[in-house]
Amino acid sequence: MIMGIEFKKRFFISGSLTTMTGLHIGGNSTEMSIGGADQIVIRDPLTNYPYIPGSSLRGKMRSLLERTTGEMTIKLEGGKVLTHVQDLDAAMASGTAKLASASPSTDPEQLATRLFGVPIDKQGAVASSDIVPQRLVVRDAKLLNPEQLEKARNTDMPMTEVKTEVAIDRITSKANPRQIERVPAGARFGFELVLNLYGDDDEKTYLDALFGCMTLLQDDYLGGHGSRGYGKVRFSV
Repeated sequence: MIMGIEFKKRFFISGSLTTMTGLHIGGNSTEMSIGGADQIVIRDPLTNYPYIPGSSLRGKMRSLLERTTGEMTIKLEGGKVLTHVQDLDAAMASGTAKLASASPSTDPEQLATRLFGVPIDKQGAVASSDIVPQRLVVRDAKLLNPEQLEKARNTDMPMTEVKTEVAIDRITSKANPRQIERVPAGARFGFELVLNLYGDDDEKTYLDALFGCMTLLQDDYLGGHGSRGYGKVRFSV
């Protein structure tokens, strides 16, 4: 794959992302004040508004695309590297292969790599001729309705709620409560995606993949604790 391919076109996709259930994307807990939640949300240091980092949104979309297509970098004990989950199934069926690790796709021929690029921490292990240009840029999503959240009567912290959850020790039955800060349902964030196309890139292929990732995210969850109801979101373009 040649790095010096010609820039072709740029698409801007923007709109709002609405939280349908409470959203938790963790912030720096070292800044938590006494009496605060055990797990806090990330906030803009200038406005103190919660926001959604572009890295969180981008990483989740990539993960969902790779899970759907089966494209990823799979290392087996002994050093063998596979590029698709189907290959792993065949290798494991032999009874001799053992999984060592699985990480994002780095194969330049796979859609996930072509859309999202090679992760920076993996570029050293990839031949320079195989490093493809990063096509998708995901901006931080800023809060659009802070006034509505500031006026909400039942928020526990500025523009957020605190949800108390209790873990029960299976042996002693002792309760272990914890408090998790969440952006409440109904918060709206403005998102912007930038899709860069190069050379003979097919527009439909990449646009379909991008909007497909957004649909997958709506059917899954964003942020932490999704299996407990957090993180359902809805895009509006």
